[in-house]
Amino acid sequence: MHREKRNTVSVEQRQGARKILRAKAMLVMDGAGPVAARTLDVGPGGMAAVIAEPVPTGKQGKVLFELFYDGAAHIIEARVSVSHCIFSSAGFKVGLTFLQLDMAVSSAISKFMR
Repeated sequence: MHREKRNTVSVEQRQGARKILRAKAMLVMDGAGPVAARTLDVGPGGMAAVIAEPVPTGKQGKVLFELFYDGAAHIIEARVSVSHCIFSSAGFKVGLTFLQLDMAVSSAISKFMR
């Protein structure tokens, strides 16, 4: 009897380590206005946040958020792509993959991760 092969998708899609980050953020998808967000975690490859309305997977834009390290707050701005968006009790949990991080942002995230 021939069994049909099914593609399984891992629930864990993130790349690399993450550190919990609870901060206000602003998500600005290409062609859309700014959307308030709350960050959940951040890592060198991306971050997770909660927003009020869903955004399509694959959509690109930018995220602005605050990182606290070296005794001071730093505003971070990065290009992102939506890796997933799922409904949760708090709103829509969106996974964001960083695109072409510049050295300053990459360095800031590394310092925060320590």
